[in-house]
Amino acid sequence: MHNRHDRLKLSRRALLAGAGSFLAVGALPHLAAWAQDEAPPPNAIPPAEALERLKTGNARYVSDGGKGRDFSAGDATRVDKQYPIAGVLSSSDSPVPPEIIFDQKPGDIFVSRNAGNVVSNYTLASLEFAVSYHGIPLIFVLGHTDCSAVLTALSATVQRKQLPGHLGEIVKAMEPAVIAAHGKHSSDPLNTAVEENVRLGVKRIKKDSKLIGDAVLAGTLKVAGGVFDVKTGVVTLI
Repeated sequence: MHNRHDRLKLSRRALLAGAGSFLAVGALPHLAAWAQDEAPPPNAIPPAEALERLKTGNARYVSDGGKGRDFSAGDATRVDKQYPIAGVLSSSDSPVPPEIIFDQKPGDIFVSRNAGNVVSNYTLASLEFAVSYHGIPLIFVLGHTDCSAVLTALSATVQRKQLPGHLGEIVKAMEPAVIAAHGKHSSDPLNTAVEENVRLGVKRIKKDSKLIGDAVLAGTLKVAGGVFDVKTGVVTLI
């Protein structure tokens, strides 16, 4: 029979062994959710094909308003696994629902939304998650015409106005886009700033995330962007 001292030694040994196993597993690179599947996942497609699907989906939306797509709760619950073809960073504004704009079914798009489709560390983490765990071949930055967040940043920058709370962080993030738009002397400064903000977002995603940048260099991922016209429904690539 083991005495108390022996039992403590065994407990410590078991604890250390368990911790070692945990660390060993944690040290392994995390694979996409489909890594254990025998067949290639449905979203294992070239980035160019993913972008083409978004383009043709938007054409369908412009044609029929996405009336043929089922977004009911029953349809959503039938999505057993996620194989999104794209990660979309879009504005939080209500007229800009990416799944509807691109006429994709539930589970086809991994969406991250905020005011002004701004790239933050949390945004990058979400997109990195989609690349690492869901194997998306495309990241798309989606701006939209007459964006109220971009207008706020434009006005605050021109007037050198300090906004309350965390709103100043959005203005600061979009300030380079506002300045770039101002330098173009456009007759439509707001929507020029919207376009520049999309370009800035695409650049930041590739530059500020090594994980994403490496995937782009490897040719397994593309980062693109466009502007959704809220009046016509058309997404124009930038």
